[in-house]
Amino acid sequence: MLKNALKVSCIYAVISTSLLINSVFATTIDDANIANTANTASDQAVYVNDDNLLEFDETLSNVCTPDQSPNEVTILSYHEITSEDKAIDTTYAVSPENFAAQMQWLHDNGYHFVSIDDVIAYKMHHTPLPTKAVMITFDDGYRSVYDNAWPVLKKFHIPFVDALVGSWLKVESGLVKNFDKGHTDRNFFLSQTQLKEMLESGLLTLGSHTFAMHDGIQGNPQGNLQPAVTTRQYSNGHYESEINYKKRITADLKENNDFLKSYTGHVPKVVVWPYGRYNIESRTIAAELGMPAGLTLDDGSNTVHTPLWGLRRVLVEKDFTIEGLKDEINFRNANSNSEDRVVRAAHIDLDYIYDPNPEQEETNLSALLDRLQGLGVNTVYLQAFADADANGAADAVYFPNPYIPMKQDLFNRVAWQIQTRTPVSKVYAWMPLIAWELPKNNPISKNKVVAIGKDGQHLNMGYPRLSPFSPEVRELITKVYQSLGRYSSINGVLFHDDITLSDFEDDSPWARAQYKKWGLPSTVAGIRADKKSFARWTNLKIDYLDRFANHLAKKLATEQPGLKTARNLYAQVALNPNAPEWYAQSLSKSIRHYDFTAIMAMPYMEQAKDHKQFYKDIVDRVKAEKCGVEKTVMELQTVDWRKDSQPLPTEEFTQTIRDLYDMGINHIAYYPDNVFINNPNQKATFDVFAERPYRISQTPKNKKG
Repeated sequence: MLKNALKVSCIYAVISTSLLINSVFATTIDDANIANTANTASDQAVYVNDDNLLEFDETLSNVCTPDQSPNEVTILSYHEITSEDKAIDTTYAVSPENFAAQMQWLHDNGYHFVSIDDVIAYKMHHTPLPTKAVMITFDDGYRSVYDNAWPVLKKFHIPFVDALVGSWLKVESGLVKNFDKGHTDRNFFLSQTQLKEMLESGLLTLGSHTFAMHDGIQGNPQGNLQPAVTTRQYSNGHYESEINYKKRITADLKENNDFLKSYTGHVPKVVVWPYGRYNIESRTIAAELGMPAGLTLDDGSNTVHTPLWGLRRVLVEKDFTIEGLKDEINFRNANSNSEDRVVRAAHIDLDYIYDPNPEQEETNLSALLDRLQGLGVNTVYLQAFADADANGAADAVYFPNPYIPMKQDLFNRVAWQIQTRTPVSKVYAWMPLIAWELPKNNPISKNKVVAIGKDGQHLNMGYPRLSPFSPEVRELITKVYQSLGRYSSINGVLFHDDITLSDFEDDSPWARAQYKKWGLPSTVAGIRADKKSFARWTNLKIDYLDRFANHLAKKLATEQPGLKTARNLYAQVALNPNAPEWYAQSLSKSIRHYDFTAIMAMPYMEQAKDHKQFYKDIVDRVKAEKCGVEKTVMELQTVDWRKDSQPLPTEEFTQTIRDLYDMGINHIAYYPDNVFINNPNQKATFDVFAERPYRISQTPKNKKG
């Protein structure tokens, strides 16, 4: 289906380009209803009026990494400190010898051990932290921390946090239930006596690891168990209402605080989120219960901009060496995060997995998961919408929401399976911005983008879109995105190529009202009649669309912290200085305001005569932008849509990737991926991606260009 949508995109590009001939100027621009879901106050607070679109954070923009401030504190997250043969989970079991060596190295190399109280004082009262600050934390309350880490902690007088699960400690003997490991003997966890001894030293600060939410609950109709803190439980054909969800989180966190106070005499002031999963609701509740600090597993540094409720940690695994410790600290001190890791992305149609027959659908999903095991990709752009009539506008989605018909509640299932059963580390929801086709009984369906021609007649400029200048449209789309965040598990959002308005759009009543507020003529015809107004209008449209996307991403991030943003950009925007006026898209602004810009570098679709020159011209343009290489993904085509979607030769596909690597490009994506015909070839794709190191800092210097 999306191949048809991409054909529409291609036709749209041709139409827009042809309109340049008749343009007045060629200006270069500088750059189904949710069951049992309550409408809460936060639901009603998403309205975006014309003058209140979220602003870009200019203090963090136009840099290769969003936050360039110094790393103030490195926080290490340990679990068991024991030998592999005695571990519950060997993945996170650090041997006593390695733990002692790591603490010795930190001590000997001038690192200063700080407590959570020190970090809270820094964040809340601006009390300076020492240079080279490091904080030690332990998750789950294992006895091995007392047996094997405690002597070392005492020796160096190291303050630390231990995150405790009340329901595990409350069991006096026997087995305790654990999401990951089934059941674990109570003797593997700290005793009341051991806890009190460490607390009396003043070195230990208790952390809440929830009372009983270190567990999985059903998160979708297919029965996937997902982290209890962030999942809206699915039961008896309904999702948990927002009211009941918040009541459950509140009750659990309060019960753990009450239990720990009675058990140890201490109340936690920091919450340590199981599996690193949290959201705006859970962190707000934790703060209201006296835990303003939150420890996560989010990627990146802890700088002045890192919120107290979202402190980032390094997850220490069993094979963590001194060299690994130095690398992780240096990585964060360099303000590195996911943008420093090479993107290898498969752009996947969920339409290919969907099937009305549940057995066939599971077969399709299993085939996709098997394929991703050996494809060599670390990122998936996963379609979250459907376009049944292939007109380029989404008329259904694969997740529950209040406004758009749901084809099937499938997106969360597939995204979760990809994240937990394949080597893929990031799943982006591929979503339209304004290309929505609402049911005709929804009055907002009429609030569409209007295009005009020279004679004032309305034109069909490609796929239909809703007018972003309509407050009702923005409110509806915001709530759809909010639902995506609540009912799925994702790491990012990829905005479709519909973040666009042509040089003849939008002439709707809502757009005209906005133009008036901008001090422009109120009609497209009037704007096009004045060169200065036309240029200003183009820039204002670009910013307006990007700000709306920014607003939606921020709403998503309240439910999916650490969310990354990417957007598809037409190749012509990088190739032709006049293209920004045709599309209301700007490469410079896109690089500045999204984590990644995925340029649709598709020469067959663009009918480029010289494919190598086509790629080189795009790369040269990207290199001319500050942070262009670091924040641009070159998205390749794997089929020729102009020849009935004939797959491109494997050798051509892999050689193109090698050529782009040689030109200095780091991030590569491709579309489409077809599991059923092995296109692109799995082994060849794995092999070519393996030729590039995982981190940009490790990549060799450019051989060419």
